[in-house]
Amino acid sequence: MATDEILLLLAVFTPIAGAFLLPLLGAKLRNGAALCFVAASLVCSLMLIPSAMAGMPALVHVPLPYGFDFILRADGLAVFTAAMSSLISSIIVLYSMSYISHYEYQDEYYCMVVLFLGSMMGLVFSSSLIWLYVFWELTAITSWRLIGFFREKQHVVRADKAFLVTGFGALAMLAGFVILGVQYGSSGQHGAEQRFAFNLLTLRGKEISGLAAGLIMLGILSKSATLPFQTWLPDAGVAPSPVTALLHAAVLVKIGVYVYARLFVVTFDIAAWGRTALLAVAAASALISAGAALKETDLKRLIAYSTISQIAFIFFGFAVGGIAGKAAEIGVTGALLYILMHGLAKGGLFLCAGIVEQRTHTKDIRQLGGLARTMPFTAVAFLLCAFSVMGIPPLGGFFAKYMVFSAAAENGQLWIGLIFLAAAILTIAYLFRAFTMVFLGEPNFSQAAEGSPVMVGSVVGLAALSLAGGLFINPCARFAQAAALQMLGR
Repeated sequence: MATDEILLLLAVFTPIAGAFLLPLLGAKLRNGAALCFVAASLVCSLMLIPSAMAGMPALVHVPLPYGFDFILRADGLAVFTAAMSSLISSIIVLYSMSYISHYEYQDEYYCMVVLFLGSMMGLVFSSSLIWLYVFWELTAITSWRLIGFFREKQHVVRADKAFLVTGFGALAMLAGFVILGVQYGSSGQHGAEQRFAFNLLTLRGKEISGLAAGLIMLGILSKSATLPFQTWLPDAGVAPSPVTALLHAAVLVKIGVYVYARLFVVTFDIAAWGRTALLAVAAASALISAGAALKETDLKRLIAYSTISQIAFIFFGFAVGGIAGKAAEIGVTGALLYILMHGLAKGGLFLCAGIVEQRTHTKDIRQLGGLARTMPFTAVAFLLCAFSVMGIPPLGGFFAKYMVFSAAAENGQLWIGLIFLAAAILTIAYLFRAFTMVFLGEPNFSQAAEGSPVMVGSVVGLAALSLAGGLFINPCARFAQAAALQMLGR
């Protein structure tokens, strides 16, 4: 087996296998081992970049009966998403070593976090609809356990809510996959032709019925917490802060936009009305959730509403990029950059919120204030990450936001661009409000000190990456552009 194929298998199965080994290692080895398993996935993903950018993706194909072939493929889109997910996950696991150290159930915590990443890696590399669905459901199970980590009744109820909302969407998506299996498969005696019904490579360029597309979109919208399925995400803020950073800012909600890109930009020909409908839903989601963030007083819920709004911008880029022409390349490249830059910055915001909550024992921004005096590093990290989410140059988020708006202008879709512009203005308003109320003014917690060196180093690292992503945008943009051209078949 070629080296790239081995790397591909290791990227997926190192964290999956490692998750089940962690409870056997004991407390002294567990934390370091968890970081090693996640970091190993990152290293393997990074080593797959050259072949992915060169258009020579690694492929693992294990034939199985009745269309259940196990297929992994490391093309540009998959490697880009995998590298982003494993990078941010590695920083979050490092942060967790200090944050989670005094809580119970640490064995389960690290097992679920590492298994979640392995499931995410399996999902992004899957080139089979069936296995994509299997890994999709594994992410739901692990996130359900992590949201209810503290075991309190209210937390369990909210974890159940997240599981039920996203589970409904998953079942709808599975129904869409079954329709595709009936449409393009065969009911031969041994299922010899059925395998082609779920292979994304053989489905590329084929038409998808409106019913199948609609059912799949229900799954995508529910997982990405987009209108009308957005309510579970702010409620999930009861989870530990590294969990909210991992699942609800950096990785989990990106699954929805990833699958949209994989199915409706790369694989299937979707009707123009489908893209128009998505743009309308995304615009409403961006504006309404931004308005909710502007009124929210719970810091973690405020950041969660911001995530809902920013995910809509990624859909915006992919939807306008799904149209042929120059705008396609600009929009898809911008959407990919948005996934990376938003993940870095929003992960940093949630981890900063975790430090504030642990040191002050409150998330109510009305009770906070003046923390920049006692938490200067956390304050600067929060501000830099907020600037990136706002789209302030030279932070990385500026270039991503600029490109998705450029794609809309290139297509002449000014009406939708104006709605997203209003949401972008609200983004600046609610993040400045949060920073001002938490870190400026008279101090209400004069004894609140910085977090541990590991926690502060993690948030400073994410802030530095958000800044470096803008100052050194060329490497990121070239990788995103190469992935976008492959997605568009150019």
